[in-house]
Amino acid sequence: MTADLVRELLGEQHPDLAGLPLNAVAEGWDNFIFRLGSDLAVRLPRREAAARLARNEQRWLPRLLSDRPDDGPQAPAQASALRFAAAPVRSGEPSSSYPWHWSITRWAEGTVATRVPLGDRPPAAEDLADFVLAFQQPAPEDAPYNPVRGGALRDRDSALHQRLAALDLPISGLLTLWQELRDQPAWDGPSLWLHGDLHAANLVVAPDKRLAAVLDFGDLGSGDPATDLAAAWLVFDRYGRRVFQNRINAARPTSDATWQRARGWALCIGAAMAVHSDDDSVFKTMGHQVLRSVLVDHGTRLAGGAR
Repeated sequence: MTADLVRELLGEQHPDLAGLPLNAVAEGWDNFIFRLGSDLAVRLPRREAAARLARNEQRWLPRLLSDRPDDGPQAPAQASALRFAAAPVRSGEPSSSYPWHWSITRWAEGTVATRVPLGDRPPAAEDLADFVLAFQQPAPEDAPYNPVRGGALRDRDSALHQRLAALDLPISGLLTLWQELRDQPAWDGPSLWLHGDLHAANLVVAPDKRLAAVLDFGDLGSGDPATDLAAAWLVFDRYGRRVFQNRINAARPTSDATWQRARGWALCIGAAMAVHSDDDSVFKTMGHQVLRSVLVDHGTRLAGGAR
């Protein structure tokens, strides 16, 4: 992917933006990212699977963000927290020179959280908790289905065992922990909207270490809120985790079983990162870091009171 190709796409589909300065800034697991002018970013999928995720984001995220009540006591706080969502502001179509849908989003000034030391991330914890609380509203019946997010942890048992077996490290403790987390009582509440991939590589941290943006909603779906609460382990150290959990529990008392399922989701996602990221040292390191975090909290009760 080159800047010349991106400029060609802009000239064909968004000519009013084609003259803005354009610079490559990142090459993630799923997307190439270019900064466009001072206020915009261009995100282009690297592969077909990522292109399907981009289309999912384009279709559903604007609807989700706009389909919120604009009155009631929680409306102002929800609107404030949802400002972190880096939603597409324009969409790009496949062309003769590029085969997939692509997006233009707002630019978030800051640093991807993977480049911020764990110990410097806690100032973003309350902001991220507020975002999760605002985002996790009841989903409609036609909400997208994600087969690997939001369902029962037991459904991930086979994949998790395969991934742990592929790790080049002792796994007996992780297997024992997984059995405990997998067998927690299932979510019996309404199906809630989920980001689905709420890890450090999808967060931008501002210069003051507060949250600046939440990226990449391609895995958006619905189901058990524990899936996104896994961010406690996917993003933070033990102190930041406690800040995040306390903020969630204060606004929406959350049972120990739900937090333990969240830790189970973190284990699943961390194992996938560790095993499937041989060509990406950042994700591989993050995966191992997450697995250490879920073990550190073994035996810790995390409940806030309700279900």
